[in-house]
Amino acid sequence: MNPEHQQLIDAARPLVRNLSLGRPDWDAASVAAAIRTPAGNIYTGICIHLSCGLGFCAEHAASAEMIKAGETQIEAIVAVTEDSILAPCGRCREFLLQVNPRNADATVILNGGRLVKLRELMPEHWLVSMSREA
Repeated sequence: MNPEHQQLIDAARPLVRNLSLGRPDWDAASVAAAIRTPAGNIYTGICIHLSCGLGFCAEHAASAEMIKAGETQIEAIVAVTEDSILAPCGRCREFLLQVNPRNADATVILNGGRLVKLRELMPEHWLVSMSREA
């Protein structure tokens, strides 16, 4: 695997743990994410699982850190559990594209060392189609 991609996995994996929250079915940090921007900065985040959809994914948390630092474009992203790599869920895919349509060209690191562009996970996305026409 590319050392830069491994660096993202290595940045996220130590954040994974099982943190219990207010009830037995609420937890945090079972998934962690890491983002690298074109400037070479790495931002990380963890998930929070709560009732009624009030939690958020690790990709959202990492994106918030990136935006807080004044960046919006993603070069590469990974989401990890203790022993696996996860593809971003549909909500995260949509979120990442709306943060910056150029994120369609972000590399998504998948299990088994597979690499895909975010646009491949979102074929015929309305925002990506609009940016091509402009």
